[in-house]
Amino acid sequence: MIRKVMLLAVLSAALLAPMAATTPSTAATKTPGTAAGKTNRQSMAVSITSITPDVPSSLTTQVKVAGTVRNDTGETMTGLSVRLRYTSQKLTDRAAMVAYQSDESLVPPNVANSSNVLLPALEAGASKVFEITVTPVQLGLPSFGVYPIAVDVARFGAPISTPQRTYLTYAPPTPQKLPRNRLAIALPIIDQTHRAENDNFIDDKLGPQLTGKGRLAELAGIAATAPKKVTWFVEPSLLDDVQALSRKHRLKSKDQAADPNAAQWLNSLRTALASSPVVATPYADPDVAALAHQGLDGQTATAIAMGRQVATDLLKRDVSLTTNWPVAGVLDPDALDLLSVAKVDRVLLNSTNLPPQPPVAFTPDAVATLDSVQGPVTALVADTQLTRTFEPDSDAPGSIFLNKQRFIAETAMIAAEPGQTSPRSLVIAPSRRWDPNPTLVNLLLKTANRLPWLTLTPLDSLKPSKAPVPRAALTYTGQDRKDELSAKYLGPLKNVAEKAQLTALIAAEPKPHSDFDAAVLRMVSSSWRNNTRAGRAAIKLVEGAVQAQMNKISITGADPDRLRTLAGSNGPVPISVKNSIGETIALYIDVKSNNPGLLQIDTTPVKKLLTIPNGQNGGVQVPMNATTSGDATVSVQLTTRNGLPYGKPVKLTIRTTGYTGIALVIVGAALAVMLAAVVTRVLRRRSQRRLARAAKSRESETV
Repeated sequence: MIRKVMLLAVLSAALLAPMAATTPSTAATKTPGTAAGKTNRQSMAVSITSITPDVPSSLTTQVKVAGTVRNDTGETMTGLSVRLRYTSQKLTDRAAMVAYQSDESLVPPNVANSSNVLLPALEAGASKVFEITVTPVQLGLPSFGVYPIAVDVARFGAPISTPQRTYLTYAPPTPQKLPRNRLAIALPIIDQTHRAENDNFIDDKLGPQLTGKGRLAELAGIAATAPKKVTWFVEPSLLDDVQALSRKHRLKSKDQAADPNAAQWLNSLRTALASSPVVATPYADPDVAALAHQGLDGQTATAIAMGRQVATDLLKRDVSLTTNWPVAGVLDPDALDLLSVAKVDRVLLNSTNLPPQPPVAFTPDAVATLDSVQGPVTALVADTQLTRTFEPDSDAPGSIFLNKQRFIAETAMIAAEPGQTSPRSLVIAPSRRWDPNPTLVNLLLKTANRLPWLTLTPLDSLKPSKAPVPRAALTYTGQDRKDELSAKYLGPLKNVAEKAQLTALIAAEPKPHSDFDAAVLRMVSSSWRNNTRAGRAAIKLVEGAVQAQMNKISITGADPDRLRTLAGSNGPVPISVKNSIGETIALYIDVKSNNPGLLQIDTTPVKKLLTIPNGQNGGVQVPMNATTSGDATVSVQLTTRNGLPYGKPVKLTIRTTGYTGIALVIVGAALAVMLAAVVTRVLRRRSQRRLARAAKSRESETV
């Protein structure tokens, strides 16, 4: 704070003292013909549109400053002139540039005598272009450096406009050759998640972005013309969404025709990135910090593996995933460890996440080293001020030119910082879901590629310097933690993820990933951070789809009103499973008696893996033994081959109709007695018939 106050004081003394009485920001503007004390409510608007050349290299180089003046006073104005304001004192460092940029009262004090351009009478609302020509020698520029300049409008010599301020970078040959600092520019192609289940879009916002002035269409256009050393971060699920949009799909469960613009955009991006460095984010750009803090560690490795596969398939080229760009460019040690376990060895960070410690008065090298559970991880730290030129706060007229001049000045100031003995590494990384101005971005990329103190280089070519600047530990604030996806949001998703994994484990040949892995990853996307309500609705859609898939494997005859009958005191009861999941499955059936005193189960024959082809039923005969007649229940649980329960257990009612052991003895004895009586009666009847036949024979002989 003390340092900033001192800088402002020095700049004010150097730049503003001669202007204290005339600058519009410090005194009311009084014009001839107005009553005493009256001021114009509106003024003249001035904007600079070009400086040619933007980097003069000799004292006699003619520098043309062009722009536009517009009369916003509401009345015709006469006696107007456009003036170039300057100082021969160059800005001392980047902190002075920040102070000059942020304080509109800091205006160069001198007016170049040769710079007054007289304007004709200007009607209300009318505009007039101007061009001022000066040379560095006329401005008294002594040496290489960044000089503040401004253009204002005066009426009869009194300023009546807010000055348009910018920089003039003067670059004559220097006694010692300036180092060519290595500049890596990382540009993101990342978007909001648009799908829940694999073929069901939850919004219709993707299509319009792919054509015309759509954000993604403009990004593809930038990629087509950008220097081939610019590094692109591409989010694989975005490519996946675009491909899904290019086919017949569903929007909120309603059928939709294929979007031809989607295929065209994907082809154009594939062509544009064919020879550029490309890094893929993990699939769906998950909130890695939140996953690390909420016990969903495995999702990060899954996202990295899936991201590599999808990006490689859809871009039709090798894609790296060993560099990670976390949400907002910030992470904590937990997230760093999680990434390092997943084989990430480089991270792209915001400068607030890894500041120099102690603070330094120069621009530190962008490459640092962090410690993780898997060893050293390289940190690439983006420069805040350079990055800001790619996404300015204002879209005001002339902002494109002003940002280009700021970019030139910033990089020149870095090159001229004292104490440099070798080139340093610099990184530019706009916010990951930026909405770029293609004209500005293309201009800055072209400028970066031609400045003599810069060498444009791919991000992966940056290496730690031999004498790195000490940096503090990862700075992760309470607000950073608060911004993460919360436990309340991720809690229900844990159950969905576990169920989704079961659909892969139940297959006859277990798969490492389920058909719902992509859908689950979309639900942990960092894009839900600012829209958790919509995220929760999407989670419910995924949960419903997972449950519907699980229900395709079911125990037949599980209706609670349907009884299974055990004839006798013991015997087998069939348990059948129907498979409609679309592939062969392998599972175990675990049966337990809920009434052991009434019904006992022999599980020995059940403990075998049951394989069931798609569309068929399979089952087992479960031996059961009843101690008495009546109804008892058993719980049937399907499990995967590694013992995880598949679905909820199902209760079946078993009705036993057999007799007890004593009853069987009594019945058996009764049957034996009855059988003996019957046999005796039969034998007696046979004996009586023989005696009758013998008596009849004797009577015949007597006669």
